[in-house]
Amino acid sequence: MSQELATVLAALAIYAAAVLSPGPNFTLITRLAASGARPAALGATLGFSVGATLYAVLSMTGLALVVTRVGWLVTFVQIAGGCYLVYLGLSAWFGRAARTPGGSGSPDVAGAARGFRMGLVVELSNPKGIAFFVSFFAVAVPMETALWAKAAILAGGFVLEIAWYGAASFLLSTRPARAVYKRFAIWIERAIGTLLAGFGLRLISERI
Repeated sequence: MSQELATVLAALAIYAAAVLSPGPNFTLITRLAASGARPAALGATLGFSVGATLYAVLSMTGLALVVTRVGWLVTFVQIAGGCYLVYLGLSAWFGRAARTPGGSGSPDVAGAARGFRMGLVVELSNPKGIAFFVSFFAVAVPMETALWAKAAILAGGFVLEIAWYGAASFLLSTRPARAVYKRFAIWIERAIGTLLAGFGLRLISERI
């Protein structure tokens, strides 16, 4: 096995572990898919993937390191992102699905386009994404790595994001998953809302 191929495989293994770890992205996908908003969940999946790839490109070119050194910009992005997650959490708590006994309502999300915007904003508003990619390329991808290998890592990362969140979108929107959601909609919405708001408050607290 060539050194370049070994670098690609090792980098994608680290990337996969990061994608599979729980966080606001998976929480949002869970809420959208289980409530029956599969198009919005798939849109959010694409939004996550595009946002992560953008951060990866910035990190690969060294621009992300410059951004992380602009303290006020990082603070602004993190607080704004935290506020958006809190907003999503409150929307889950007080939305139509959480107020409707039996889960006959659904989250106030319509279509793949809005789901894409939600996913993109959630991904880009978390400065920890930049920090991850800066350290990721510093540790797993040597500077002398060939361009084709770097491109393969970018493409592979994009595919991993699509595969994981896309699979979750389909599995969590199946009939059995929907049946569970309809039965416990109020509590599921409130639990997910609490998690989203918690993620947001943690981001805000780190910059206050």
